[in-house]
Amino acid sequence: MTTALPYPLPDDEARRLEALRAYAMLDTAASEDFDRLVRLATHLFSVPIALVSLVDAERQFFKARAGLDVCETSRDVSFCAHALVSDDVLFVPDALLDPRFSTNPLVLGPPHIRFYAGQPLVTPDGARLGTVCLIDTLPHAGFSEAERGNLRDLAALVMDRMEVHRVNRVNELQRIRFATLADNAPDAVVCWDAQARIVFWNPAAEAMFGRRASEVLGRAGEAIVAPASRAAFEAGWQHLQECPEAVRSEQALELLGLRADGSEFPAEIFLSAWPECGAQCIAAFVRDVTGLREKEARLFQLASLDPLTDLPNRGAWQMSLEEALVRGEPATVLLVDLDGFKEINDTLGHPAGDAVLKEVASRLSAICDGAVTVARLGGDEFVAQLAGSGESRARLTAKRLIAELSRPISLARHTVRIGASVGIAFAPAHGASVQDVLGAADLALYRAKASGGGRYEFFVPAIREVAVARREFERQLKLAFERGEFELHYQPQFSIGERRLIGAEALMRWRHPERGLLAPAAFIEILGKKPSAAAVGEWALRTACQQAVRWRDSVPGFRISVNLFEAQLRAGTLLSVVRRALADTTLAPSALELELVENILIRDDPSTLRLLRELRNLGVGLAFDDYGTGFASLSLLKRYPVSRLKIDRSFVREAARNPADAAVVRAIVYLGRSFGLEVIAEGVESEAQLAFLVENQCAEAQGYLFGRPLPADEFTQRFITAGAAPN
Repeated sequence: MTTALPYPLPDDEARRLEALRAYAMLDTAASEDFDRLVRLATHLFSVPIALVSLVDAERQFFKARAGLDVCETSRDVSFCAHALVSDDVLFVPDALLDPRFSTNPLVLGPPHIRFYAGQPLVTPDGARLGTVCLIDTLPHAGFSEAERGNLRDLAALVMDRMEVHRVNRVNELQRIRFATLADNAPDAVVCWDAQARIVFWNPAAEAMFGRRASEVLGRAGEAIVAPASRAAFEAGWQHLQECPEAVRSEQALELLGLRADGSEFPAEIFLSAWPECGAQCIAAFVRDVTGLREKEARLFQLASLDPLTDLPNRGAWQMSLEEALVRGEPATVLLVDLDGFKEINDTLGHPAGDAVLKEVASRLSAICDGAVTVARLGGDEFVAQLAGSGESRARLTAKRLIAELSRPISLARHTVRIGASVGIAFAPAHGASVQDVLGAADLALYRAKASGGGRYEFFVPAIREVAVARREFERQLKLAFERGEFELHYQPQFSIGERRLIGAEALMRWRHPERGLLAPAAFIEILGKKPSAAAVGEWALRTACQQAVRWRDSVPGFRISVNLFEAQLRAGTLLSVVRRALADTTLAPSALELELVENILIRDDPSTLRLLRELRNLGVGLAFDDYGTGFASLSLLKRYPVSRLKIDRSFVREAARNPADAAVVRAIVYLGRSFGLEVIAEGVESEAQLAFLVENQCAEAQGYLFGRPLPADEFTQRFITAGAAPN
């Protein structure tokens, strides 16, 4: 059930709403100065959504938004309504775990909010108008004090912008109220008459320019802008003088102000005009934006530099390459990925990994001293951008990079070695956009790593053709489940001694619309890494259970074996999925066996262990597939509640002739008996293999000798209706 809990009301709600209306920003069009800040926020905090939210009586209106299409929501579901009463940043690490928001429709439905951080927008007199907020669809474990400070600074920038808009609105009020308002305005207000004599100079102007009103009133030609800005100031002035219909400048003039002592400062100036005695009188609203520019510069630096290595980050490098492409300048991109870095992180910890990354950054900068940019893209991936597109220079630089990064790195208590692989692409030869060039370098890098690492590769168009074909295949694979192109084939499993059908393994096939029926080897590895893997696995489980119920009517004790995707265990719903499938199909738990591959078990994950024990307690069998082909230790058999070992076909194939394979098969059969586990041999294709298994007391088998995998109707006709006998 999606419901929103009541939101708290600020004590000064009436005053707050009055202040909000005074800013006159509700239901106004998007503005680039606000949009730029929320885009900056998404990059600075690495979140997909950032908003400037103004909280009205019954709704919240988004003055600026990045990553969200809607422009307002009800206040009932607003996180920002809660942030209004917070003394500091409201930080929600995981909305699903927060009782205030766990049933909120914006959490349970689009945009699926999990993380939220909001800083109130507070006017100079303390009224809270709304928030600058950050949203992610993934939970965040923490929100550091530095990040909170950055969010406060960003909110201050937004509030400054809102103040500019407020002053601009003040500029449009009736002239009769002007003097009173200007005297109390936080910004400098200077007015000139038709003869360009200063007729108004408010207290803020006295403080800003260092001149008292008595010193300047009635004087003409008094400069308030620096020499470098006078042409722009005079152009704005002239426009208002010559255009009777113009009452104010369309946007702020960003100029340098001039103080009495000759010092200069950045200023935003709005010019306004009104008719008097047949001529245009001019007013200037001036804001000293020194602090604002300093904050913007600091935020830009934070958004442009990698905080660990102080190298430019991905965004800064992309801007550099984009500028080169726009100017039509050739460039060389060397994409660098570290070999063996993950092992350092896993064995020595992240502090050691961070130290390695800093040293790598230092070496890259030294080698590429003449590069346009050396940047860290993220993780253990770096990029060097060289001017020009000379192949010999690129090759020499890549060789130096690989050699330099392979030298030992001394840490506090260890000396470690890593390697590097490099993918090289040229712009614009290999792409007209940043993403195209980066994609080309990435494909070359993939080829270098696939060749063993520690080498470089140049991009060639043939690599892209292979990648395009792979992406198209993956696109078709994504659609296959939606189109119902997957189907299950069933391979019989027999009791060897009695030559009696005891079950079947459900094996997935893809009936490709162009390539025909595809075996799992063509697609199952890719499918297992896709988000849809868990859903496909659930479909296979339910389909196999439904079929097994029909066959058990004719073959008592018949069991069905179903392979699991690793994603099904990670999803956290496998136990409920199995229970529901058994209940809906009325299949007995003992008739279902789930097959697990070694890489699921070898991680020794406590949550996986608990899940498997719960499945065994339910009565479901667990088979260890392809046992003996990897690194699984005997301790896994002791800890994990498996009920059956499957001897891999690679051992069965030569067991009758190869002493080593024969020894492995005997050992697995012995292990099974010792641990009280059933053992089944896969890939049995000949009578000689079967005789060897009988001799070594392996009780069960499957393979082409007994029958190939068949669709359900053919399996029924061959093994159920016609009698359960092997070929």
